[in-house]
Amino acid sequence: MVRLTQALRRVASGAAIASLFSLAAYADERFSELRLDQLTPEQQQMAVHLKTPPRNSALNGGPFNAYARSPGLGLLLLQVSDYVRFNSSLPPRLSEFAIMIAARQWSQPYEWRAHYPLAIKGGLDRQIIVDLGAGSRPQGMKEDEVALYDFCTELYREKNVNDATFKAALAKFGERGIMDLIGIIGYYDIASMALIVQKTTAKPVDEAPLVSLTR
Repeated sequence: MVRLTQALRRVASGAAIASLFSLAAYADERFSELRLDQLTPEQQQMAVHLKTPPRNSALNGGPFNAYARSPGLGLLLLQVSDYVRFNSSLPPRLSEFAIMIAARQWSQPYEWRAHYPLAIKGGLDRQIIVDLGAGSRPQGMKEDEVALYDFCTELYREKNVNDATFKAALAKFGERGIMDLIGIIGYYDIASMALIVQKTTAKPVDEAPLVSLTR
């Protein structure tokens, strides 16, 4: 506990206080902004975790404000997030593609905007994201991107994966890769649902448009 308190003080000292609680809740968000002097011990752990590299996030940002309402669950979700973002067997080009597919599935602008630059940095072609945002099957995908797209979209739309789609994904990603892919979209389904319930918003950036789709 002493180490946690010291870490929290280091994170929250001086100008870092603002970064710890940056991206504060907008007025129309449903969960109120969290204050440093009101955090439970588990929420304090979440705050420290979010500021520990390779992360640089804030407790009042993204879905984390919602997660903190059940901090025991929130801490576990951060561990899952750490794995799918930084330690999965899929390279960033593919893991970020999967995240963008999940954001498209939920028409979730916060995740879409947050991960668009990461997908580009990871090597995903912008036109693929443009097509995805428009609700169209992306053109010009590489073979492994086709395998990933077909696996994810079939799982979402059909609530099933046929043998041919499974075999194509298995050939590209292996058994671990398939489970990692399920973990990625599963985690970002939870994140998207939390963001939707929280009514979290984000300022537009220079991302590819995410067109609202007719249900």
